[in-house]
Amino acid sequence: MAINLSKGQKVDLTKTNPGLTNIIVGLGWDTNKYDGRNDFDLDSSVFLLNGSGKCNSEADFIFYNNTSGSNGAVVHTGDNRTGEGDGDDEQVNIELTKVSSSIEKIAFSITIHDADSRGQNFGQVNNSYVRIVNADTQEELIRYDLGEDFSIETAVVVGELYRHNNEWKFNAIGSGYQGGLGALVSDFGLN
Repeated sequence: MAINLSKGQKVDLTKTNPGLTNIIVGLGWDTNKYDGRNDFDLDSSVFLLNGSGKCNSEADFIFYNNTSGSNGAVVHTGDNRTGEGDGDDEQVNIELTKVSSSIEKIAFSITIHDADSRGQNFGQVNNSYVRIVNADTQEELIRYDLGEDFSIETAVVVGELYRHNNEWKFNAIGSGYQGGLGALVSDFGLN
């Protein structure tokens, strides 16, 4: 049975699930059907971070145009341009034991493509979540539902995996940003 997290909660991932090596990080969302002016295109991105909380290079920014990082240990499965349907809208596969030792954190975000020009923000998005699934058994281990706490934000860091005493843990962050993907890329040390 999955552990449901609240904003700011941290939980052991590998310590409480011995032998866990392959996970799927699923991200999902729905958009406000009453907006109607423009189509929404939300995107998930992954930032592989060093001990300073920064990417070592552009190769550590994983998204629909750079789908693999850390020598194939982290793989984005592709862009869902509509968000239609049930279940995960986008997924990231991670082989925890193969993640480079220089990577201390793996941050997951959701951004709205062309949010400013389309007049869109996370106040028009609901049912956003991140979940971690054991890739071998398909068992959902962790789930964090973001809630409806956002208004003018155009990007959200939903959570992060991080190393602690040779184990992986998950932190439910739920931190919104204005400035979309560009603000996140800059915060994580890239141009």
